[in-house]
Amino acid sequence: MTLIYGHRGARGEAPENTLASFQACLAAGVSRCELDLHLSKDGQLMVIHDATLKRTTGRSGKVSQYTAAQLMQMDARLNTVPWPHPCPIPSLEQLFRLCPFDHWQLEVKEASHARAAHIVRAIDELSQHCAVQDKIIITSSSRTVLRAAQRLTPHLARGLVAEYAWLDPIKVALRYQCETLVLNWALCTEQRLRKAQQEGLHVSVWTVNEPALMRRLAACGADSLITDFPGLAIATLGNH
Repeated sequence: MTLIYGHRGARGEAPENTLASFQACLAAGVSRCELDLHLSKDGQLMVIHDATLKRTTGRSGKVSQYTAAQLMQMDARLNTVPWPHPCPIPSLEQLFRLCPFDHWQLEVKEASHARAAHIVRAIDELSQHCAVQDKIIITSSSRTVLRAAQRLTPHLARGLVAEYAWLDPIKVALRYQCETLVLNWALCTEQRLRKAQQEGLHVSVWTVNEPALMRRLAACGADSLITDFPGLAIATLGNH
């Protein structure tokens, strides 16, 4: 059985990483999601892909230069599907409280040692406060982030995000005691998929938007697919 995760909510159907996007994902019948995190100036976990604000809000500066309250006033509808209403940048706490997902892939892009440590501790504290520790996994392509999570929050699940194969992604995932390999679809050969699963890794493949690719990866035994179009994935694969 192949599970379905909404990518940044339902990125192809609503403005990415906004409450509207995660609600669209749930409305499509998909109860698992992937999202991206950055810290605000006052140390709050904010749901936004880029470290800068320009692409989705048109504002200048970095996420880390603004407080959570300021960020939650910014409309994140730029460079996305048309949407009739403002879509503020949400905090992770908002989403935990408003969106009853069964599982969350929380991707962290921070690379500095200090910020990596800060963000994994913040995830630990918030997930404990909201009683979702068993429903989350911290994922990252950053070895610094995975090392910080392994050292500071060993009780939280970890996953390696692998976009390139210049290092063996399976070996790297095992080195950091990950339970999931989040694999770019172009790297997901049947041989690599089988090898990862033999090592006990859950293989989650991204970003899978074409029905033919969804069917092929499901047939190969991918554990989960991450898609911009959760409604399309449900229609293609059935409600998994």
